[in-house]
Amino acid sequence: MADHEFSANGVRRTAVERVVEVRLPTVHGDFLAFGYMDRSTGNEQIALVYGDITPHGVMTRVHSECLTGEVFGSTHCECGDQLGTALQMMVADGAGVLVYIQGHEGRGIGLLAKLKALKLQQAEGLDTVEANLALGLPVDAREYTVAVDILNDLGVESVRLLSNNPRKRAALEANGIKIAERIPLLIPPNKENYDYLWTKRERLDHSLPHLDGLLGLESR
Repeated sequence: MADHEFSANGVRRTAVERVVEVRLPTVHGDFLAFGYMDRSTGNEQIALVYGDITPHGVMTRVHSECLTGEVFGSTHCECGDQLGTALQMMVADGAGVLVYIQGHEGRGIGLLAKLKALKLQQAEGLDTVEANLALGLPVDAREYTVAVDILNDLGVESVRLLSNNPRKRAALEANGIKIAERIPLLIPPNKENYDYLWTKRERLDHSLPHLDGLLGLESR
């Protein structure tokens, strides 16, 4: 977990500095991109804002970086589809915030370790949790204070959270972001990612009820 500075009264100082904001037209609609520097890690971060957001109940997605799924279209995960669907939902809703967190690749273990874990899954039949542990790595090394700092900078106090992950919700709430509603972000599974999604549901407590009745898709 990254170190964070605290003021004399025990209040955590923000770790992010807003560097730039610029209009960003996308295939989903016109967003305003806010670029940040995370001083605690040195990572560059970005938030996309659609429409006129308010402090309370804004539709929000806190999205972890996934090069393989978002850039290369890997079907092993649903990350790319989740990202695009979240942006579409914000446009349809009229307003929204997407905080995209760099440094979260492979649930925080990094790109090369993520590929090593994937190789173990393919070669030895391990699931995504077992593969991380076999490499001596945490099951989930992500932390979300940078997302909270960005939401605070944008004036967001409570969100309608697009997420299936209870740990993400708990992390935001623990750092002062109220969850007005959790909105499922369910992507239809395929043969390549069914086992991965099932593991997220059974071992990481993700809410994925749409997997019920789809046992014919499992690859093993």
